[in-house]
Amino acid sequence: MLPRTLPARPSLADAVLLSHTEQGQEWPLLVWVPGPCVRMVSSAVLGGGIGAREWVVNAQVPPGYGRLDPVAHLRELASGAGLAGEGVGLMTAASVADRRHAVDGGAHAVVTAGIGVRGWAAAPGVGGVTVPRPGTINIIVSLPVPLTDAALVNAVATATEAKTQALVELGADASGTPTDAVCVAAPSPAGDGDGPLAEPFAGPRSLWGARLARAVHRATREACAGLLAAERTGSAV
Repeated sequence: MLPRTLPARPSLADAVLLSHTEQGQEWPLLVWVPGPCVRMVSSAVLGGGIGAREWVVNAQVPPGYGRLDPVAHLRELASGAGLAGEGVGLMTAASVADRRHAVDGGAHAVVTAGIGVRGWAAAPGVGGVTVPRPGTINIIVSLPVPLTDAALVNAVATATEAKTQALVELGADASGTPTDAVCVAAPSPAGDGDGPLAEPFAGPRSLWGARLARAVHRATREACAGLLAAERTGSAV
């Protein structure tokens, strides 16, 4: 049963694991409510792009999820959790309960992962335009400092590089899966000039980009290591 309201929990480490019903079964729903004055950049199907966002949900759905209205579905799940306003909604068929959290110098990352279908981004073949499928490696990042728009985009690239590094180190022979998604959250810059200036860079050698990269790298390794080990021994589900 989902609560009617959820209190703000500024730390990504305090994201709440709830549940929702789909096809007659209970599935995990990870909910993070960072509070007001937060901007996010995301490739998520709901709330993607750059803008003010009040919450993030990462919903596990059944394998072979067939609904053609993922945006409406995510809005339903958010509303059922007592969430209002604009937010980011991600989906995955991977285990949300087995999420991994890592922190480095104030940069937090939470990763849920499934790597059964993976490959290299530049593999030959023809792409297509279809209804987005649930993501497999979903990355949520929280930084304690404001970022410019350019730095937010830079942070997505840095998180993706760190994810790929972790996969290669684990021997996955892939840059990711076809449906990975990323969300990066940071405080909104102060409009009156009294608050901290927005960081202009989030590349892997910048202060906060490096911290973000290490957090994402560690969380991704921890989320994927057991999956690959099970795959190699033939015990993967």
